[in-house]
Amino acid sequence: MVKIASTFGRSGTHDFVLLRAAAVVMAAYTIFLVVWFLCNPGFGYNEWITLYSHLSMKIFTLLTLTGLLIHGWIGIWQVLTDYVKKSLLRGVIQYIVVLALLVYWFTGLFVLWGI
Repeated sequence: MVKIASTFGRSGTHDFVLLRAAAVVMAAYTIFLVVWFLCNPGFGYNEWITLYSHLSMKIFTLLTLTGLLIHGWIGIWQVLTDYVKKSLLRGVIQYIVVLALLVYWFTGLFVLWGI
């Protein structure tokens, strides 16, 4: 039995809803990009910069990145609680994963707002 439950949400239902909401955002982002690629077959660097320079695209991308990280955290948490029984080891791995996810998010933030 797991003694320390440090889920992203407050309960399994909350995690379920977060996962589904993140999946919807990621699916919408993917569909948008596929349609954009199909409508702009000869795109280059300038078109790419123009697309990502819009505030709405930056927000949409950050929302998608946040959803991806939520998805990743909940998935890793579930795997670790199922397969890593030692609390200390599980805590260390979770700490490392959280640090990596925060680095990814802030890198995405700085790259996006640098455009």
